[in-house]
Amino acid sequence: MTSSSLFNKTSPYGGVYAMFLVNRLQMLYFVLVMPAFLVHPYMIWAIIAMGLLSQVNLIMLSRWFASDLSEQGYEGFVLLFGERTVRLLAMAGLLFILIKITVVTQGYTDIIHQYIFPSMNRNWLILFAILMSFYLAAQGMENMIRFIMIACLSTCWMVIVFVPFYFSPTASLTDLYPLIPASGSAFTWKSLLFILSALSGPEYLILLTPWLNPRQKTLKYFTAANAYTIWEYLFLFIGALLFYGSHYLNTIKFSIVSMVRYLQSPVFERVDIFLVSVHMIYFMYVMALFLLLCYGAVRIIAGRVHAKTSQIGLLLSGTAVLLCMFAVSNWFWDAGTDQNMWLSLQSWSGACTYLLAPAVLLITLKRKRRV
Repeated sequence: MTSSSLFNKTSPYGGVYAMFLVNRLQMLYFVLVMPAFLVHPYMIWAIIAMGLLSQVNLIMLSRWFASDLSEQGYEGFVLLFGERTVRLLAMAGLLFILIKITVVTQGYTDIIHQYIFPSMNRNWLILFAILMSFYLAAQGMENMIRFIMIACLSTCWMVIVFVPFYFSPTASLTDLYPLIPASGSAFTWKSLLFILSALSGPEYLILLTPWLNPRQKTLKYFTAANAYTIWEYLFLFIGALLFYGSHYLNTIKFSIVSMVRYLQSPVFERVDIFLVSVHMIYFMYVMALFLLLCYGAVRIIAGRVHAKTSQIGLLLSGTAVLLCMFAVSNWFWDAGTDQNMWLSLQSWSGACTYLLAPAVLLITLKRKRRV
């Protein structure tokens, strides 16, 4: 790969790629800790409600994809906001991406440390994760978008392994009661915020519009992806309720992963180790995509958008992210209070970006057309 091809575009990709990207970006680390935050059966309705709100955001996002400015990439943003504003937005976007990378990387590292390598130092796990993500990112944006097909097909089938929990002898419909809360205050705003943040991620497709054939009608692909995501969230949450019961669910940190430890297979002695390892394909892909976005944001902030990209620049960006991960892991990530603090921070930042990014783009675009 030549140094100038990291963000090259030879041909646009169809809506199927956008559909897979939306679905996988919505199924990050947060779905694995979701049951411990929701707990109560009536939060099923909260997942559905936030899924409908997510659909509204995707409708606004599809309007941006259909605009003339979207396919122009950076130049389109400059025409819409102005160069100085674009730099400020890039700085804010870089901060939000770093928060998401931090929570996702530290969270997955905890899972790998707990279920696969309990005696290994967490810093080594973080190093290996960032190095593998850097290798993928170095292949360039076009290859990254192509790779979503492999990442999706390698991981989306894993939801099937949770079917036996629906037919377990201990599963009872009484575990799904009450479906209506006793009081309106039971729907805590923190839980709703967490679900909306967990569903965030598609807003980063705004930065990929030049590669995703923006002139194509994308709403049907976004809708299909969002519907499948909501089904996955509901399927896993209900399965966890049937297996643990709501009284025990909030005591399990990684309830979804822990459930798999009870599965038996004639091929694999530890099914959970196999599934966590396979899921790493998807995790590495998303981290590589975010590394490329970080590098692109740094280029915008530095005013070097039109300069040639380089592997050295990407390496420096990846090194900065790695040092940030080490600092957080050693000083700001405790298994208890600190982790909850970072999840709360991500809940706010993810919900804000998902709500504001499509809305601001659409409002600014309409105002631009009226002038």
